[in-house]
Amino acid sequence: MAGLNIRFTEEELNALRARSDAEGVSMQSFVHDAVMLAINERSRRFNEAADHVLRVSAELNRRLA
Repeated sequence: MAGLNIRFTEEELNALRARSDAEGVSMQSFVHDAVMLAINERSRRFNEAADHVLRVSAELNRRLA
């Protein structure tokens, strides 16, 4: 499995440690889950925007066809 090194300031690392401890997970697991959530959220928003454009332009596209 591929890995990634990420640099944090001491303050950021302390905040990450505190938050992952509060969640009861490792820092690595916490960061992994946060990144995957961000990726999935961006994909979801893109798909919603594309669906919206298709809906609002459907009539125009039908008339132009």
